Amino acid sequence: MKKKLSLRLAAGLMCAAMLAGCSGGSSSETTPQTIGEPTSEAPSESETAQATEPTGAQELTFVLNNEPDSLDPSYTNNSFASPFLTNLFEGLVTYDENGELAPGNAETWESNDDMTVWTFHLREGLKWSDGTPLTAQDYVYSALHVMTPATTSQYVNMMTDYILNGQEYYDGTASAEEVGVKALDDNTVEYTLKQTTPYFDDVTSMWVYAPVQQATVDANGDTWSTKADTYVCNGPFKVSEINMGESVVLTKNENYWDAANVSLEKLTFRYILDLSTALTAYESDQVDGVRNIPAGDIARLKAENAGTHTINVYGTVYYTFNCEKEPYNNPLVRKALNLAIDRESIINNVAQLDAQPAYSILAPGYVLDGKDILEGRSTFEMSPNADVEAAKAALAEAGYPDGEGFPTIQLSFYSDDTVKKVAEAIQEMWQNNLGITVEVTSADWAVFYDGVQHGNYEVAAMGWSADYVNPMSFLPLLVTGDVTNNSFYSNPEYDALVEQIKVEKDPATFAQLVKEADELVSSDYPVMPLYYKADTYLLKDYVSGVYTDSSTHIYFKHAVVNK
Repeated sequence: MKKKLSLRLAAGLMCAAMLAGCSGGSSSETTPQTIGEPTSEAPSESETAQATEPTGAQELTFVLNNEPDSLDPSYTNNSFASPFLTNLFEGLVTYDENGELAPGNAETWESNDDMTVWTFHLREGLKWSDGTPLTAQDYVYSALHVMTPATTSQYVNMMTDYILNGQEYYDGTASAEEVGVKALDDNTVEYTLKQTTPYFDDVTSMWVYAPVQQATVDANGDTWSTKADTYVCNGPFKVSEINMGESVVLTKNENYWDAANVSLEKLTFRYILDLSTALTAYESDQVDGVRNIPAGDIARLKAENAGTHTINVYGTVYYTFNCEKEPYNNPLVRKALNLAIDRESIINNVAQLDAQPAYSILAPGYVLDGKDILEGRSTFEMSPNADVEAAKAALAEAGYPDGEGFPTIQLSFYSDDTVKKVAEAIQEMWQNNLGITVEVTSADWAVFYDGVQHGNYEVAAMGWSADYVNPMSFLPLLVTGDVTNNSFYSNPEYDALVEQIKVEKDPATFAQLVKEADELVSSDYPVMPLYYKADTYLLKDYVSGVYTDSSTHIYFKHAVVNK
């Protein structure tokens, strides 16, 4: 069931080469925030989010470079759907322009002492885009809908892993009444969890927790989200046109609870799959913004003050080792391969990104009391540039002096021009710095990822974008037997630490345990981190109020056009 994560992962990886917090209404003890302050010549996200008086037509055309597999939040986990679902739906909680968790449909929420029961209090008078009332019962229906096998939800595990009897309901061994989602009244929804989960409010920010309207699903089945006249939502915008392969037109949802603060009347998402063609449309003023930019043009566009916006993303690009196969089951071999890489060259000269070198699979971005919890952590003997002598020493200690006797490395990657260039650069670095032979192979994503999941690889291109802003979105990637652990790495001490982290309620202790787990696993080199993700998009300077969060979701609800 969890292997349906592949679509989300595919989208995150393909965007990787290009492209939290605590609500004042929550009584949770954990008060993390996100970082992701933009670095751009344009105003900061918090500045652009400040409303200005609109002038002229409040219409905006924004280019997307990929068409999503679905616009149904209960079904898809494809990140290409993010611009739509972020603006068409609103769940219990959302993110504000500062990247912090904020009230959405829920005005306030709290948990019990052991954080196994979370209660969300909805705003009064919520409505669907068709004007009918939206109540707590809609959240109960939506959760059960996701956990129904016929829905084939790609994010189903984000409910069944947490909600009491959710997995049993999915398996058909528990009734709806036994599932830990209840409407206490029209404005109160309660989630009972399998175990203590201090970060559950972060989890509910995911669009799989957004409500879908039972009436439209019952009347139209899984086609409800494919036609404008059956598309019912609850966000700041609604769908007025769906032109398959060309565009989706959104208009202001007058029934949104905060419609008075939504200025944009029309938002057209136009599909232009070729990045160069999209850039030409932007530079010739045919469109107002573009989601992804050709890597080779980013530096020029920044120098020209062309409207680039770059934010840090809570995600990491890395290569994964098959830790069950020789010689990659030897930590010294993995260390040698890590130390032989020039990350700075890969970032600046090959991928041509505005990104930071990575030394761990766990990205920075989780802030507690104004400070990133990973601040000052070790680099695990890695540096921006290759340390050839140390890499050779580690390889010699592993039994392969000057690369003698080392088998040919099979380096696998998925079909993508930038990923191909990075793989070939790594091949050259390993061959030149360690004296070993490397063969590179590629395949379409579906074939490539199937091989990775089944362990049919040696070293493979990989990456991860957090689904919610909490270290627990990363830590399971290296837990023994976890479905996301494609390294087949196993360390009982690390597994035990992650189990402690899952249920730790004290923020300071939580942060300390995360650092200990990171130190333990990163010193074992189960993966080869390359860089922490960054995301750059284009937006004309006459548009203000658009903001993004560190999961790369883009919000237009406060957009203002001043041409």
